[in-house]
Amino acid sequence: MKQSSDRRIRFLLGDKSVRGVLVRGTDLVNEMRTRHDLGLLETLVLGHGCLAAVLLSTSLKGDKDRLALRIECSGPIKGLVAESNGAGEVRGYLRQTPIPLEKPLDSFDLTRFYGAGFLSVSTHLEGASQPFTGTIMLEHGNLALDLSNYFQTSEQTPTAIALSIQFNNEGLPVGAGGLLLQAMPGAPPELMAELEERISEFPSLGRFFAEGGGLGDLLMKEFADFQPELLTEAPVCFGCPCSRENISARLLTLPEKDLDELRSGPFPVETCCHYCNTTYLFEQQDMEALWQEQRGGGSCDTK
Repeated sequence: MKQSSDRRIRFLLGDKSVRGVLVRGTDLVNEMRTRHDLGLLETLVLGHGCLAAVLLSTSLKGDKDRLALRIECSGPIKGLVAESNGAGEVRGYLRQTPIPLEKPLDSFDLTRFYGAGFLSVSTHLEGASQPFTGTIMLEHGNLALDLSNYFQTSEQTPTAIALSIQFNNEGLPVGAGGLLLQAMPGAPPELMAELEERISEFPSLGRFFAEGGGLGDLLMKEFADFQPELLTEAPVCFGCPCSRENISARLLTLPEKDLDELRSGPFPVETCCHYCNTTYLFEQQDMEALWQEQRGGGSCDTK
């Protein structure tokens, strides 16, 4: 795993009645901005998605289990994909970049950029033949609120989520964080209501981390009245398992006609991973070998 100063902590509140996750994701958001060459609006949208994926994936049991958050919508954003595994490795991409603007961005309210659409959460467990996916309609145009609605609708679990990114005067992210609180079975409804009110009065997580605040400090300061119990702390970072071999395997799934056209050039054939924006080039001999392998006429060596 790539070294990063980003971390996530799991904790309990209210005599173990509420489980929580707090994440600092400043390096992660900056990595996504750089890899995808994003502007401020695009960084905000994808950054929120990646922070949310980290929060949700903390419930995964195995490091190789994966959780994917997807949005498809009619607004200028069009959609996004953010994925995190149990080890805290995160990747994602926007379906449209740059996001078209009719007028300069005057606030961080993204409602008008989402429009109508759907939010889905898919859990891919290692060894399972199919993922489990839940889907709801977007109602708020706010990822944190729509995810809270997802858990209430799909799992009947009261959930509160906060997502925050702080930018400097140059439009660069200098602090990013996320918080998830979720009622455990039998939790008093009034406890969750009190915690939701507390979150609404919370300081900006992005600003807190931009000013050098620590995860543990925030937890103990803001939730001191709820008997916070720290469970685990683990790293968070960008991570994409794509490789030349994986791209080759995907090319082999193309219809024979399409692969035959690709082996006719022009060369090199350029492919790109949506998640990490890494480019892979295939020369004429590479495409010929893939075509032969697909037809069962030989082995492929793309090194």
